[in-house]
Amino acid sequence: MTKPRILLIYTGGTIGMVKDYETNALKAFNFEQLLDRVPELIQLHCTIDTYSFKEPIDSSNMNTAYYVTIAEVIESKYSEFDGFLVLTGSDTMAYTSSAISFMLENLAKPVIFTGSQLPIGHLRTDAKENLITSIEIACATKDDKPVISEVCLYFEYKLYRANRTTKVNAEQFEAFASLNYPPLAESGVHLHFNYELLLKPVTKNSTLIVRKTLDNNIVVLKLFPGITEEVIKSIINIKNLKGIVLETYGSGNAPTYPWFINLLEKAIKSGIQIVNVTQCVGGSVILGHYETSVALKRIQVIDGKDITTESAVAKLMYLLGEKISNTEFKKVFEKPLRGELDF
Repeated sequence: MTKPRILLIYTGGTIGMVKDYETNALKAFNFEQLLDRVPELIQLHCTIDTYSFKEPIDSSNMNTAYYVTIAEVIESKYSEFDGFLVLTGSDTMAYTSSAISFMLENLAKPVIFTGSQLPIGHLRTDAKENLITSIEIACATKDDKPVISEVCLYFEYKLYRANRTTKVNAEQFEAFASLNYPPLAESGVHLHFNYELLLKPVTKNSTLIVRKTLDNNIVVLKLFPGITEEVIKSIINIKNLKGIVLETYGSGNAPTYPWFINLLEKAIKSGIQIVNVTQCVGGSVILGHYETSVALKRIQVIDGKDITTESAVAKLMYLLGEKISNTEFKKVFEKPLRGELDF
């Protein structure tokens, strides 16, 4: 059998760090010497090549330009490799992987994001398991086709749909959760895939399309008791603002003050897209379920349903970049494009 070819893309982050025992400082290691650090990889039935950013970045410095770089690497190597593994910092991994899921249209191969809470050179690191299992997942086939043909995130024995994830813990190895969608696979003694939950692969003849135009003229506005008219007004009046991810309470509830509703309505009429997402890590927006969201429904706030904030940010950037008309935007956003929300 031909060995699958996997491309490992390292952007930066904890997983790629090793300790300099002379200085006790962490430094990035050369991924071309990956087998020296993780000799267990030789047991996998695959060939691994690596691509590293010239200057590895901390996840806090991730931005849309780096999203495009990651997408372009996958685009340029798409025909050469059977799967892709993206190693990046966990702090913004849910944002980055969500964005890549929208940028890659007609994806027919696995793109797996992973990282770690401890450096790969640390004695108790979680990096090795995350790395090894992610590669095994990227290699997995059924009936001579990849098992995974979407963008996923693997961390601590669970594979998630990337655009359904949120980082929920800064200290535990189980750093991510997907409370509105079950894991796509779970790793134990055996690697078990939940086939019924996977996105169906595109047809063989479909060509990968990479959407590289993202519009980041957006803001995340989290409501809190006592938020003032001046604060809302100042945000809505930001120059060139095109979209707002509005984090509301519970199932999509917000203040019913006339000034609040009037400001949002004025913003929507001026062309600003406002997406209602819940502040809760699990559950869904249900516009009109309570009186406190009836007005939002009336003024045509976009119903984010069970989408995460991270995915809403990514989807908003993507759709704004596609120059969709104001009349169609709400309808398109409320439909699942990459399995990011329930229809």
